[in-house]
Amino acid sequence: MPNTYTQIHIQTVFAVQNRQSLIRGRWRAELNKYITGIIQNNNHKVLQINGMADHIHILFGMRPTQSLSELMKQVKQDSSKWINNKGLVNGRFSWQSGYGAFSYSKSEIPVIINYIKNQEEHHKQVAFQDEYLKLLQDFDVKYDERYILKPVL
Repeated sequence: MPNTYTQIHIQTVFAVQNRQSLIRGRWRAELNKYITGIIQNNNHKVLQINGMADHIHILFGMRPTQSLSELMKQVKQDSSKWINNKGLVNGRFSWQSGYGAFSYSKSEIPVIINYIKNQEEHHKQVAFQDEYLKLLQDFDVKYDERYILKPVL
């Protein structure tokens, strides 16, 4: 698309199926690199990726060559397959259906990068459910409580 110029920054947030704490510290960095590769192979730019045992945050610059839903579908499918093929969890790994996606201006990027980098510290004070609901509320996203978060098992 010549003569198409964009600056689109998106943070996505999604959880492990049933919010199980399955993402282990010993392989989390490798998972983050794998997901970064998926996004980069689709010509988008990862600015920060991090998460906890039960969820992940990704901040990236998005090119308008692909829909967000298609990218997230590929990220979740391919990373689930990678985790399962490597046998990193007992049983079958999958991500919970859906995701949150939030857009930011360029001036907000340093704050969001820092926020994502410091997830471990952040979650010592704020539970994931509260964090996610606050994002939805801050961005004035309407949601159905029946689908927002499945319980922790």
